[in-house]
Amino acid sequence: MKLAELTNYLESLAPLAYQEDYDNAGLIVGRSDKEVHQALISLDCTEAVVDEAIATGCQVIISHHPIVFKGLKKFNGRTYVERVVEKAIKHDLAIYAIHTNLDNVTGGVNSKICEMLGLKNTRILAPKNGLLKKLVTYVPVNDAGKVKNALFAAGAGDIGNYSECSFGTEGTGTFKGNDSTNPYVGEPCIRHHEPELRIETVYPANIESKILMALVLAHPYEEVAYDLYTLTNQHNQTGSGMIGEVDMALSEDDFLHLLKKNMQTGVIKHTELRGRDVKKVAVCGGAGGFLLKQAIAAGADVFVTADYKYHEFFDADGKIVIADIGHFESEQFTQQLLFEIIQKKFATFAVRLTTINTNPVKYFI
Repeated sequence: MKLAELTNYLESLAPLAYQEDYDNAGLIVGRSDKEVHQALISLDCTEAVVDEAIATGCQVIISHHPIVFKGLKKFNGRTYVERVVEKAIKHDLAIYAIHTNLDNVTGGVNSKICEMLGLKNTRILAPKNGLLKKLVTYVPVNDAGKVKNALFAAGAGDIGNYSECSFGTEGTGTFKGNDSTNPYVGEPCIRHHEPELRIETVYPANIESKILMALVLAHPYEEVAYDLYTLTNQHNQTGSGMIGEVDMALSEDDFLHLLKKNMQTGVIKHTELRGRDVKKVAVCGGAGGFLLKQAIAAGADVFVTADYKYHEFFDADGKIVIADIGHFESEQFTQQLLFEIIQKKFATFAVRLTTINTNPVKYFI
């Protein structure tokens, strides 16, 4: 298939619009019209991973971390980033990254961590706002069902675990077309009064063009009247970190043993234990220190994340146990997540998991 078919599907689950400002997710090397038969999945895109992709006949590497974060001004092979990009181009190998956009969606990186820890009743820890918009349009009463169905099919009307959400208010619309019109109801040059339904529904801002196209195609009028509103509501399916509950309360020691085993980490750096049972656990793959206040406010007993600095551990202040398991360790199962996502959708497409441990951090034990 074309690479675009694969990447479009991934972006339907984790839209690029959901990545953080500093990020560089998406197609980094290669063309979207490239034909691909096999993909290699890795947490990082290193020279060794590129060599593995070439040796195994893969046409694309799908990594969690982007190989390029900042603009490259020279290609002299002086850094591993330049060498990776050079070799990929030389061997016609595409590189695609799905980073903080996959962090920020339900079913993404943090959902996988929750799954590995057996957490239940999970939800986004810090939902984002400003990602939702509202559409208001006016439709003849008899055509309202058709228009609503088209909007729902395009992705409008999802609120949490509910779909096809809308609100309707009956009223009367007026319009008068000129000599060049061919109105759906009424006659040109004569003011017409039509019983209409005001339809309101919400949608993610990143699919606005799709929503508007569906509206125009389904609406019977020559000129479609609609209003668009930017909402400040939180998008509860999109945001940073997650929080969930263990099946049964565990002692802090028992939970740390579970964490070490299930997340396959050799060491856990943690703050002083509080002598309390662990019931609620907050998680954030990678560097999640910015979510500490939200984890405490949500009532988490332990916050599992990575990349904590010495002085930041003091911020726990006896209110929570911070458990730093390492950046690679917190995100390593993202590879398996991507493998499962792609294999489920494209059953006949070959997907490989890298055999290379790309963790740059080594532990002397």
